[in-house]
Amino acid sequence: MKLYEYLAKEFFRAAGIPVPAGRVCESADEAARVAAEVGPVAIKAQILAGARGKAGGIAFADTPDEARQAAGRLLGSELRGYRVDRLLVEEKLSIEKELYLGIAVEGSARRPVLIASAQGGMAIEEVPERAIVKKTLDITWGMQPYMARVLARRLGLEGVLARQFEDIALRLWGLFRRYDAELVEINPLAVVSAPAGAGEACAGRAAPRLVAADARLNVDDEALYRHRDLPRVEEGTDLERRVKELGLSFVQLDGDIAVMANGAGITMATLDVLARYGGRPANFLDAGGGAAAEPMAQAIGVLLETHPRVILINIFGGITRCDDVARAIVKVKSERGLPVPLVVRLVGTNEDQGAALLREHGIAAFRQMEEAAARAVAIARGGDS
Repeated sequence: MKLYEYLAKEFFRAAGIPVPAGRVCESADEAARVAAEVGPVAIKAQILAGARGKAGGIAFADTPDEARQAAGRLLGSELRGYRVDRLLVEEKLSIEKELYLGIAVEGSARRPVLIASAQGGMAIEEVPERAIVKKTLDITWGMQPYMARVLARRLGLEGVLARQFEDIALRLWGLFRRYDAELVEINPLAVVSAPAGAGEACAGRAAPRLVAADARLNVDDEALYRHRDLPRVEEGTDLERRVKELGLSFVQLDGDIAVMANGAGITMATLDVLARYGGRPANFLDAGGGAAAEPMAQAIGVLLETHPRVILINIFGGITRCDDVARAIVKVKSERGLPVPLVVRLVGTNEDQGAALLREHGIAAFRQMEEAAARAVAIARGGDS
């Protein structure tokens, strides 16, 4: 279960990790009141998706009126498939440097791993591996103070910043253990200017301090029964929840090629092959084994609502029958039409019957996944449909 940033920061604050002053708001007037109290503010959409800054989900305001206007623009908007209905309005930080600090479950090692980098911020995914420090932790002994000190030195931190980093890292580990977390993350862990005279300030120069400018806390679903104090957060976009009601596995992505396949493995392989040919998948949709024609037709209808450039259906028929898939496609075409090009790959049980049915309705079926994926990518790039 993922917690919204404002909820994660409440737990961070309770654990003694420094976070910016501010509060969650549900109206533009509330945002203006916070700005009047704390001064210049950052206004952040509260959605369960990353890269909000790149998507326009973070704004800055120097005055209450500017905060009101920015909040008005964000509230009610749609961001990465989520409707924005609340904002975190907090003090705008004077950031000198952005670090990264997180603890995650390492599936292959079956242990927690401490991850840190001196290059934090929005482009953390692009940071080269050599600039990232990882330390596998023993779940019994946990993180020891010397580990945090070594990590601080490897990040180039000294003096007061090194001591603050050690304290924050140990408190973050405490949160990870206490709440059976899958991930606790601070990105960025900001080095910010402090008022002159604070900490180790001298000669009028402001002493820097570390602040968790962002916060993530993801809790293992299987451990929620042990944490009655945690708020329950329903994940998924409206579209993801609708598809889930059909009994299908669906994750919304940010590409332009809608994808449906039958089985988690073949669906992931489809996404990988699309990426290999330069395509951008719009979703992960696993129709599962043995899905009947009606739910598959409903799933295709949902894909049409995402307005992709092309839809790629990749079916390897075992329990799933290719003629059932073909009937679902024909049902959608006859009832609502196909406003976007459709690329189909059918192999397996009753594939000849399925391909023949599709041909009767002007739809060709490929046998090779690579060929179908290449065709879908070509169409998405503006090729003939």
